Amino acid sequence: MATHFFGITDRTFAYSFSIGRNEFGGTGFRNPVGLAVNGETIYVVNRSYENRPDGVRITVCTYNEDFIGEFGSAGEGDGQLIWPSDIAVDSDGKVYVSDEYLHRITIFDKDGNYLSKWGKPGSGEGEFNGPASLAMTGDGHVLVADAKNHRIQKYTLDGQFVAQCGSYGDGPGQFNMPWGVNVDADDNIYVADWRNDRIQKLSPEGESLAVYGSSGSGVGQFNRPSDVCVDPDGDMYIADRENNRVQILAPDGRFLAELLGDHQISKWGKEKLQSNPDMIRQRALAIAHDRGEFEKRFCNPCAIWIDDQYRILVLDHVRGRIQVYTKSDTPVLA
Repeated sequence: MATHFFGITDRTFAYSFSIGRNEFGGTGFRNPVGLAVNGETIYVVNRSYENRPDGVRITVCTYNEDFIGEFGSAGEGDGQLIWPSDIAVDSDGKVYVSDEYLHRITIFDKDGNYLSKWGKPGSGEGEFNGPASLAMTGDGHVLVADAKNHRIQKYTLDGQFVAQCGSYGDGPGQFNMPWGVNVDADDNIYVADWRNDRIQKLSPEGESLAVYGSSGSGVGQFNRPSDVCVDPDGDMYIADRENNRVQILAPDGRFLAELLGDHQISKWGKEKLQSNPDMIRQRALAIAHDRGEFEKRFCNPCAIWIDDQYRILVLDHVRGRIQVYTKSDTPVLA
């Protein structure tokens, strides 16, 4: 359950269930960095480790932890990835994956078959220096957080440059390694401004509308926020990565709640334990030590997705799992 600080609140955020476990292949994730949802299908980007390139892939599953499959592999060829950063799905079901190392966007069909790629290293129009998060706009374009060029770029779905906004700095409309990007129902742009420890709201044309947060660990402060997501009500959900939490802000920037993690073992996790008695004993000892608090909590939450049923998916980078929460509008005394 989320923590609230302002007495009566008309929003509650309750933990529901978890998806996943740490694995280099198959039914699990390894150093996941991004996710996207299309209906009941969940796509998770796994960066793995440099010494374990076999774990670089896209995992495809459902909310019920039905394993659909995986695609992509480590390498520089067509359809391959080195440092994948994020993923997005368009209205036709095509899948777009950004690659921080290869400075490009790779497109797959819904079944994971390679279709095309676009982008190249550089700082000009249509060029990237460490592309990070992706977001689909309501008018049929894709936004790219071009992290090390300190800007947001807008493209057609076939890779034609449309516009850009931002420059290096800490003023309104400026960025220092923007990482997460999202849009609301009006195509306003929200940016997790990673090195500036803040969230920025921009107009669809890229004009600064608001700035939220500052560096720190207190209420409304951030330590390397890596993603931001906006629900249909305009509430903002921020992956406050180095503070190991998710903060939730109202549309006006007012602090609403924080999520610290409430994990309960997933279906895939249970299946692994059932086949490994030694792991069952080790887990029992760990839980006895701290009553399971360590296991519950986030460790570098890195990406967030909110679906049309107000299910909030929080991707946990270190622990290789998704914790799912639900939002309701039943008033409670916090």
